[in-house]
Amino acid sequence: VQLQASGGGLVQAGGSLRLSCVASETTVSTYTMAWFRQAPGKEREFVATIRRYNSNPMYAASVKGRFAISRDSAKNAVYLQMNSLKPEDTAVYYCAADRGIIWSSVRNPAEFDSWGQGTLVTVSS
Repeated sequence: VQLQASGGGLVQAGGSLRLSCVASETTVSTYTMAWFRQAPGKEREFVATIRRYNSNPMYAASVKGRFAISRDSAKNAVYLQMNSLKPEDTAVYYCAADRGIIWSSVRNPAEFDSWGQGTLVTVSS
């Protein structure tokens, strides 16, 4: 599946952004979708995921309560609503998809087969 991420930008601390990830296939609900991020000089890290079929979400501890992941199957899209942004949220954000991933492995970026191109989020203090 091909993924197209968008919605990044520059925002002040405390502000909000919504990232979008549009998939090329019409059965996006059959994929476990996720957002990862990578800051300069750091490894790619898990942010949030939404499970295929039942849409159960999971979040990294650092974003829980501030970020929300959702899916719109009619639009073949997954969203990441980011509120109360902090400077440490600054990174390139990537969406990922996999149809056969084991739920216990969703925090590992190596387990995802398909990736979007990334969208830059910059949070100023």
